Amino acid sequence: MRTISRRRTAAGAASAVALALMAGACGGGSGGGGDEGAPVDVDELLSGDEHSVGAMQDYAFGDTFVASSDEPLTISMLYRDHPNYPLDENWLILQQLQDVNNVVFDFTSVPLPDLDQRRSVLVGAGNAPDVMPNTKPSEEQPFIASGSLLPISDYVDLMPNFQHYVEEWGLEDEIEAQRKLDGKYYMIPSLLEAPRDSNSITIRADLFEASGFDEDPQTWDEFADQLEKVMADNDLQYGFSDRWNFGEPMGATLGFAGPSFGTDAGWEYHDGLHWDDEAGEYVYAGAQDEYRDMLAYFNDMYERGLLDPESLSQDDETAMAKFASGQSAAIGSNDQEILLYRNAMNDPNARLRQIVVPAGPAGDIVGSSRISTGLMFSSDLADKDTLVATLQFADWLYYSDEGREFAMWGVEGKTFTRDGDTRVLADDIDMAGLNPDAPQSIQAAYGFYNGVFMLEHGSSMELMQSERREEVAQWFAEMDERKTLRPTAPALLYDELELEQQALTGSQLKDTVMQYTSQFILGQASLEDDWDDYVAQLESQNMQAYVDLANEATQREFDEDAFG
Repeated sequence: MRTISRRRTAAGAASAVALALMAGACGGGSGGGGDEGAPVDVDELLSGDEHSVGAMQDYAFGDTFVASSDEPLTISMLYRDHPNYPLDENWLILQQLQDVNNVVFDFTSVPLPDLDQRRSVLVGAGNAPDVMPNTKPSEEQPFIASGSLLPISDYVDLMPNFQHYVEEWGLEDEIEAQRKLDGKYYMIPSLLEAPRDSNSITIRADLFEASGFDEDPQTWDEFADQLEKVMADNDLQYGFSDRWNFGEPMGATLGFAGPSFGTDAGWEYHDGLHWDDEAGEYVYAGAQDEYRDMLAYFNDMYERGLLDPESLSQDDETAMAKFASGQSAAIGSNDQEILLYRNAMNDPNARLRQIVVPAGPAGDIVGSSRISTGLMFSSDLADKDTLVATLQFADWLYYSDEGREFAMWGVEGKTFTRDGDTRVLADDIDMAGLNPDAPQSIQAAYGFYNGVFMLEHGSSMELMQSERREEVAQWFAEMDERKTLRPTAPALLYDELELEQQALTGSQLKDTVMQYTSQFILGQASLEDDWDDYVAQLESQNMQAYVDLANEATQREFDEDAFG
């Protein structure tokens, strides 16, 4: 997968480089806080019991974390409860962590669809658990000014595995881009040796092939034209009936489609600020001509009868039922969901294939990154006697080779064995479709392969490849061959008041964009007649000031007093 050349503003780039050098000089490592982040003194933290209860005195890269206290180390954690594998206190993963690592959890369990809202309430009320997984980059921003989050960059000297892989995989730029005006970052992301976003569209391959389409459509226009013929040949009620409408309408599909149109959309919309690398500045995604072009494409699909109008509002189960019953020929998917679709199909002759993300007007571009969903920590953790041990454990579980293998594959001899360098699942366990006929799921039965305990598969190429079925490996290989990654955008160095102001303005703007996104796609608002009025509404909500402040923020030097 090729990477577009990156252009960063001079001040932002110079600051990042200087701070990285300072961090190295101070022993902070590639992910360290350096002088700008006032990194903690590890020896001082370990010298007494004020912060080091349960900590390992000589914890280093490659070590297995075992809490040193007589009683198990208790970690409070926000748990995202997935409907496919509801939390079970008797899971093997939890038993193993207690028996081997001397760690137990005090979970605050929240249903998956409610995670974002519940997390905001907990953090805002000062009741956040110490560890909050499943946090996407930029989601920490609204909580920084209140002082509710631990500035984790100050503490990465306690996380040697994280530091090691930032350096080994060349992720310094991506980590530096997470810094705020005070020079610190407040969310620690997953680290990927290579991008892993597997979202795309699954099609009824048997129907497409019967209509003469043996290969994936190369472009979005080809996808629509192929879908039109498939619908006509099979008298289908729907062509593309989509899902994933929590948060944003058609969140996954617009998320992976946006970059190929030259914009950000869906689940990748975030704060709405799109980095225009050619111009060297941020623009507002929802007002771009490129965003309009993307809406025009999906509106055209709707007008041609290819897009089910309920795609922008229906729940996942309804969309999946339409696909399983043969009412539609395409649905949003990923490498795991396609397995559920196969199991649910009513037609025994149905064959499913996930297509490579089509190219758009901007080219074969994807928005995948080599950092992804990670962790936030409550600022209260800084005052607890378990501070060091909690961060050491997080470093081991989420960033060490041993911890990542454990979180994915489970326990050797129980859930898997080895055949040379190859991991082999137990015959009665399935993971990611490797043993599709097995009676047990490694997620539901044992708690492994769970996004709470592993950071969105953040890991080495070897470990990511180890859980890929042949069809998935082929899909990623073609994505890597065809696609170009967008460049990393520069950091936005806001002060405390600006953070609050930008969060409020950004939320208002995004609400308007999401409302009109549905209306434009479904023809309830006209791109010909209503677009200018829509942009004027965004302007009345201070869009230009929002963008101007973002661009000003990329030019600043770090200010360690930014948040008091």
